Amino acid sequence: MIETERMILRLPEPRDRPALAAMFADPLVMAELGPVKDEAATDAALAKHDGYRHEGLGFWTVERRADAAMLGFCGFKRGDGHNPIAGEIEAGWIIDRPFWRQGYALEAMRAAFAWGWAILDTQRIVAITSEINQRSQRMMERLGMHRLGDGDFEHALTAPDDPLRRMVTYAIDRPAP
Repeated sequence: MIETERMILRLPEPRDRPALAAMFADPLVMAELGPVKDEAATDAALAKHDGYRHEGLGFWTVERRADAAMLGFCGFKRGDGHNPIAGEIEAGWIIDRPFWRQGYALEAMRAAFAWGWAILDTQRIVAITSEINQRSQRMMERLGMHRLGDGDFEHALTAPDDPLRRMVTYAIDRPAP
């Protein structure tokens, strides 16, 4: 568990599933991230993150301390085998629409990165997003990440005409001791 001033990042629990499923099914939340998820896809996503736990990875539920509201989902996973960051530590986040533009994603990911540098044996952390997702790219920059000149690619799991097919990669190197 990771605590910040306003939130707790913790392992997902069964009670989180309805809120996570609703967030993943929201077309506005998913507009620049990927297709909306139905119940089966939500269960598959949660199971995928559970599969990273043996490495100390996987996304956490982001919970607001004041009222236990489920704000989103964030953390680290292994880069998928179908893209150029395969096997690397990949950061990611998603915040539910009622909580946008309140600094929750930045606060959560700053805490996640601090945890990552203290716990994970990696020289860098990467993140990918669609080329059209300017909000995520700005967030990556605020986290100290930089766009990799050779990190643009076409996502193999999207249709050739999908506006989310074109991806960009950002990275941050381990801070000096």
